[in-house]
Amino acid sequence: MNLPQELIDFLPCRTPDAWVDQALAHPEELLIDHANCEKKAASTALNLMFRYIDKPVLLQKMSRLAREELRHFEQVTALMQKRGVVYRGLSASHYAQRLRQHVRTVEPGRLVDTLIVGAFIEARSCERFACLAPHLDAELGDFYRSLLKSEARHYQDYLGLARQFAEGPIDDRIALFAQLEGQAVMENDTEFRFHSGALDAPAKNAAGTAL
Repeated sequence: MNLPQELIDFLPCRTPDAWVDQALAHPEELLIDHANCEKKAASTALNLMFRYIDKPVLLQKMSRLAREELRHFEQVTALMQKRGVVYRGLSASHYAQRLRQHVRTVEPGRLVDTLIVGAFIEARSCERFACLAPHLDAELGDFYRSLLKSEARHYQDYLGLARQFAEGPIDDRIALFAQLEGQAVMENDTEFRFHSGALDAPAKNAAGTAL
């Protein structure tokens, strides 16, 4: 799948093939956690709207983003229902927390960093949709391809807002979160999630079966 070169350059690394293998091995968890991610993305946009009511440009972009994310949530859950996948609770991956724990606490740094983190989350989501689409059935593959344009725009919106509201250059903050994001993608995780890192392979005995 073709992605904008600027998005590829923005991300510190590509998603490992091992993650794609795990996604294909966990089709229900993939859809459930994808729905969760869309819901969380809408919540993030709404929270920014309530927190920064004095920024008209942010309010407009986040309002549109929240509507799109909720529409995606509706589409994912409709696909789940069609496929007999029951929406249930899943523990969150550590990906977003690994980034957000480094967000500054004083404004405007807090807003700028939050927006940069949002840009990385949206860019990684877009990249993972592109990684997955060729390996999925026609219906789901086409759906994931249909999300690429909006996810790429969301990444651009977040990054553009971060530059707009910063008091100076933000290249150093982008570089910091790029390093953290790359580590999160390669970090060992014990459960598959849409934004999980590399999963620990189960140990095997001499006969080659999992212990």
